[in-house]
Amino acid sequence: SFLHGVSDTETKADSGVPEVPVPADDTPEVLNKALSGLSSRWKNWWVRGILTLAMISFFFFIIYLGPMVLMMIVLCVQIKCFQEIITIGYSVYHSYHLPWFRTLSWYFLLCVNYFFYGETVTDYFFTLVQREEPLRILSKYHRFISFALYLTGFCMFVLSLVKKHYRLQFYMFGWTHVTLLIVVTQSHLIIHNLFEGMIWFIVPISCVICNDIMAYMFGFFFGRTPLIKLSPKKTWEGFIGGFFSTIVFGIILSYFMAGYRYFVCPVEFNNDSNSFQVDCEPSDLFQLQDYALPSVLESVTGWTTVRLYPFQIHSIALSSFASIVGPFGGFFASGFKRAFKIKDFANTIPGHGGIMDRFDCQYLMATFVNVYIASFIRGPNPSKVIQQLLALRADQQLHIFNSLKAHLVEKGLLPALEEAAA
Repeated sequence: SFLHGVSDTETKADSGVPEVPVPADDTPEVLNKALSGLSSRWKNWWVRGILTLAMISFFFFIIYLGPMVLMMIVLCVQIKCFQEIITIGYSVYHSYHLPWFRTLSWYFLLCVNYFFYGETVTDYFFTLVQREEPLRILSKYHRFISFALYLTGFCMFVLSLVKKHYRLQFYMFGWTHVTLLIVVTQSHLIIHNLFEGMIWFIVPISCVICNDIMAYMFGFFFGRTPLIKLSPKKTWEGFIGGFFSTIVFGIILSYFMAGYRYFVCPVEFNNDSNSFQVDCEPSDLFQLQDYALPSVLESVTGWTTVRLYPFQIHSIALSSFASIVGPFGGFFASGFKRAFKIKDFANTIPGHGGIMDRFDCQYLMATFVNVYIASFIRGPNPSKVIQQLLALRADQQLHIFNSLKAHLVEKGLLPALEEAAA
């Protein structure tokens, strides 16, 4: 009877998801007065439009400030998105006063960021890490330290378990970890894309923004056919219009950006100046080449060949993903919000919701770009190989040198090099 009573109590405590109140109208007073004569539909159009232009201007300003500022912004966005999702969990289950929930959530965020950013520092600041003794020790035992930190949080969670709330506590433990997987892991991939060259950061993000805007525009003016039940306002007209607009936009933007070293060169750390630099001889990906047009297009345009950057061909794949698969990040977010009966993740940006509402598609896009670069673009990096070789002992370096020399002699490359030198 006693056990049955405990079971009933736990079930009652764990059942039901209280509704989170829908946030009130957060439109700035200035816009409210200026747009007071419009219908709610057109008022929403103008609020979204003005705020979108403001965000795009801010985006260009950040790009102007350089890669380091971009990385800091990515980190800030990641923290804000994490806070919005965790706050929803806290709001839904606030009445149960789960012990240590917020503290542990932020602690796990710290642990995961320490792990990922530590890996990045070791990868891209290798010579700096080898030069500084404390950094060298932290780098050597980085994974062990990261695991020890996570294990501490794990033990803290087990110690925080209390009767009647076991199920909820494990639910929120899972909530935190899924949030970390979605937000932190993918924001870390954004930074990796940025190191490959700012064009791999700017073009995918711009394609998602373009698709979002154009799908909204086509849907607003021509939308008649509903696309998916999760997002009733999304239409097939908006989806198709957004697709073709994004393809064209991606090709044009890539053409303009591919001609500038600042955008196409990998972000590298300069040991002499102890700062990041963006300067290199652009790879073949960013050199204009002639492409023969298919006979169908040749008959229409009258051109036999067209001069393009190879990156523009890749931009079609990026634009297609941003238009076809990218919106599913938004549908996923819509389903999540419907599950917990909320309108937006937060009310940070009037007319747009929270930061997570704007970045739901961006995280999916970042993962695709990272996989795309690894699969079709990136080859072995000679400078990183040399950095790793220089960190080896002298006898190990000598062994590798002799092995490489024997390999080159066998292939007939070394004698040719010696003759050229003579």
